[in-house]
Amino acid sequence: MPLRSREIRLAARPCGRPEPGDFELAEVALPDPVDGEILVRNAFVSVDPYMRGRMNDVRSYVPPFAVGEPMTGGAVGQVVASRAADVPEGTWVVHDLGWREAALLPGERARAFDPTRAPLSTSLGVLGMPGLTAFVGIDDIGQVRDGDTVLVSGAAGAVGSLAGQLARRRGARVIGSAGSPAKTAWLDGLGFDVTFDYRETPPRKALRQLAPDGIDVYFDNVGGETLEAAIGALNRHGRIVACGSIAGYNATEPQPGPRNLFMVVTKRLRMQGFIVFDHFDRWPAFLGEVAPLVADGTIGYRETVVDGIERAPEAFLALFAGDNVGKMLVRVGPEP
Repeated sequence: MPLRSREIRLAARPCGRPEPGDFELAEVALPDPVDGEILVRNAFVSVDPYMRGRMNDVRSYVPPFAVGEPMTGGAVGQVVASRAADVPEGTWVVHDLGWREAALLPGERARAFDPTRAPLSTSLGVLGMPGLTAFVGIDDIGQVRDGDTVLVSGAAGAVGSLAGQLARRRGARVIGSAGSPAKTAWLDGLGFDVTFDYRETPPRKALRQLAPDGIDVYFDNVGGETLEAAIGALNRHGRIVACGSIAGYNATEPQPGPRNLFMVVTKRLRMQGFIVFDHFDRWPAFLGEVAPLVADGTIGYRETVVDGIERAPEAFLALFAGDNVGKMLVRVGPEP
């Protein structure tokens, strides 16, 4: 009997912040796999801020979601049927056909994950793509070194929380910006040197107080006002790690750039954007360092989990309200 699965489809392209009506829930029957394919029953699916850009019909580094078709993204689940010789039934795998309860895909598009070494959910967070993003941003793009002062915005998210901890391990003094007292308290517990709530203290003012001698690296997850403040606070030859700009993802008009962009020239700053997909060769080094630190509790992480594929849009929208602490996940099936 075909496996039945519920999935979330894009019903309409949003204007501004997405609304529940921009999504629809549908049920499909999945056929048995053919040669080279696997059938996966998902346990968790990921919702991430970058998915907002894929809801627009614009050219980008990945194709936009198609109206009427299921959305995609990170997922982890168990292979329940396989015609791929190197991915036997029972294997737990990470793949990119999220936003659904089950997925049929080529075995070569899946990466095995051992849930006896770390909780399954971490494969989509601290030991998954967000974790690799933090690792590459701190080491390869930001080139953080001993004695640097580093500002991380969106520091209570999946990427920012690990980025700050890695920067501390490189010998940097780390400042974290987040959107609530509860979030800054968590960051304090992770070992951030100082933190501030940007809703209470404007970033420019906070940096004057917390970094009177300036900063050397800014790990940017938000853009907007914080980016402008960071440019003002950066020392000569400072580095900006341009990872995300969630403050402008729902804008309906083009957003003005930082008013002090001329300082990139006068301070000889380096600002570099990056997409983690270009850095998958760094997986071994990333997992080699971070996985043992997660296992022994040296690296801390948090997850915000909602239950049921029907609630995936709700979880996604909550990202833009800042309701998550750490990685936002949707649990859609059984765990080990």
